[in-house]
Amino acid sequence: MAWRCVVNPSAVTMMVEILMRIALSAIFLVTEEMEPFHRVIQPEEMWLYRNPVTNSYTTTRTLFTIISVVPAVVITMFAIFKPDKKDTQQAILAVTLALALNGVVTNSIKLTVGRPRPDFFWRCFPDGKNTLDMKCTGKPDVITEGRKSFPSGHSSFAFAGLGFTALYLAGKLRCFESQGRGSSWRLCLAGTPMLAATLIALSRTADYHHHWQDVLIGSLLGFSVAFMCYRQHYPPIAHANCDRCYASLTPYAPLPPFADSPQSEYELNGVISTAPRNPDASVKQV
Repeated sequence: MAWRCVVNPSAVTMMVEILMRIALSAIFLVTEEMEPFHRVIQPEEMWLYRNPVTNSYTTTRTLFTIISVVPAVVITMFAIFKPDKKDTQQAILAVTLALALNGVVTNSIKLTVGRPRPDFFWRCFPDGKNTLDMKCTGKPDVITEGRKSFPSGHSSFAFAGLGFTALYLAGKLRCFESQGRGSSWRLCLAGTPMLAATLIALSRTADYHHHWQDVLIGSLLGFSVAFMCYRQHYPPIAHANCDRCYASLTPYAPLPPFADSPQSEYELNGVISTAPRNPDASVKQV
């Protein structure tokens, strides 16, 4: 009796997606330990890097806790109150891809640019006395970290994780679709993660760990990655089916009952355009 191996395409696809995220995370961890480009600093520009050394207002541990817990809680809440196994799966795939991909892109730029942080002088010369040849006398690991200012990793990760959460909420709550427009509580709820991400990003200039350009580009980078990953799995947030993932909108997916699926603007327009016209009806002048 011959044995035949049956391959489940869905399982293979899921395995590939998981391995891709593991690979991106591994690359991120490796690049965290790599040496950045040593940009030459002229003595006359050292004033840019003489800001005081302070503790981070938002530590790395706090940042990763926020960008991990907040999306997980939001996705779980919708999974509980509006169960959809396929949607939950797609949301997890989207947010994990956004975080892992953002880490690789951010670190790649950091290592290539090698811009000193605003407090680099004190990292390089802890005693406050710089040498004529501008060779640093501080701890090597502290100096290396001081050359990774552009772009801001805190900003990019905040907008990657919380930016995705904002897009996910906007879609689920239909903030920009006909059913949700004009509802202030929906808009405020969806915008809250963006406010949190903005405050985290701004804190990096307040503690003198980043220049404002680092924060701006980091924020744009993080949100761009989040938007790209969100759109890989979900329609636009103004779409009639913005609260459903693409995997649930395939031609073979079961459609919800008509009573539970109110007509969209596109459906209504279709009904209006196909309705019979009365040739005797007068045209109302506006």
